[in-house]
Amino acid sequence: MSVQIPRHILPVIVISQFAGTSLWFAGNAVLPDLMLELSLDASAVGYITMAVQAGFIIGTLVFAVLNVADRWSPVKVFLACSFLGALFNASAVIVSGYAGLLSVRILTGFFLAGIYPVGMKIASDWHEKGLGKALGYLVGALVFGTAFPHFLKFAGNELPWNYVMLSTSFISFSGGLLLYFTVKDGPYGGKKGTFKPSVMLHLFKNKNFRSAAFGYFGHMWELYTFWAFVPIMIGYYRIVSPAEINPSLWSFIVIAIGGVACIIGGYISLSKGSKKVAQVSLAVSGLCCLLAPFLFHVPFWVFMLVMMLWGLTVVSDSPQFSTLVAGSADRSYVATGLTIVNSLGFAITIVSIQVVTILWTTYETPFVFWVMLVGPIVGLWSINAFNKKMGA
Repeated sequence: MSVQIPRHILPVIVISQFAGTSLWFAGNAVLPDLMLELSLDASAVGYITMAVQAGFIIGTLVFAVLNVADRWSPVKVFLACSFLGALFNASAVIVSGYAGLLSVRILTGFFLAGIYPVGMKIASDWHEKGLGKALGYLVGALVFGTAFPHFLKFAGNELPWNYVMLSTSFISFSGGLLLYFTVKDGPYGGKKGTFKPSVMLHLFKNKNFRSAAFGYFGHMWELYTFWAFVPIMIGYYRIVSPAEINPSLWSFIVIAIGGVACIIGGYISLSKGSKKVAQVSLAVSGLCCLLAPFLFHVPFWVFMLVMMLWGLTVVSDSPQFSTLVAGSADRSYVATGLTIVNSLGFAITIVSIQVVTILWTTYETPFVFWVMLVGPIVGLWSINAFNKKMGA
């Protein structure tokens, strides 16, 4: 029997997801200030990003092994993690030294594991049909949340870097409270799962789950490395092709525009299917990656046109992969399926970010960005094997 979904449900989940994920790149947005204050070198961009990714991986593994959001109320899990993530994010303003900074970024990432995949679980529990569209909005919120610290840095350019960290923490906790007081656990969550770590291996026995998961892994190889290096790319362009541009503002635009693509892709998936949206997104982002080394001596409008196209397509497949993963998983373990795939996907981002960081600091040539091209190639190869007919 179909359940009438209250109109406020999806907008609230989207706003809360945006609020919580604003913690993700807060450290990257203020990286130039941190480099000056702590006397860090160019490798810091990789390590500060990887600290959050590592925390997220540890968190998602813990959440998946314990089946946290399948055994307890995902709305309450989201609230607790919004608060704790905000707390450790804000702690960056009082810790001393580089090691302390990396520690609180790891802990921030750990509790993001209870925000991003759990937010998708809440959305899937409310949407029996049209999940691709719903997750399009939700991942769009993640993208805007990821970009938002860059906007805060641009808007408060004269303010100390602490302002970005404290602002994102306040926003995160506010989002958790909003969700808790206005959204209940959804009607399509299935029965509560029991503690069963072996379910992770069982999920991967499903051919379609495996195809969607490995397609997602290819997508993730490219995505976070691109996001981490957007400010570096724009800064490099400003050096080799002197132009009066603001890296914080343009980084926000390039990353945030992907949120629009996620929403549009969600609507397209209703008629064309999630698989088709993912395939087109991977193909176009791969083409942009292929062109990347040749963009730094072209007119600024050409450079930004390709960067924005890359920003659009590098993430527009993300909600569709999550839709395919959720649709292929046992209904009692959707959160576990989403969480373990997220965990492995983010583990892959650490390798990709580290490889590009090492090559960039060693050679400082834009040809190192071709490393990201591996992702779209693997993603396309894997998703082509997905053949289950589904309504998402």
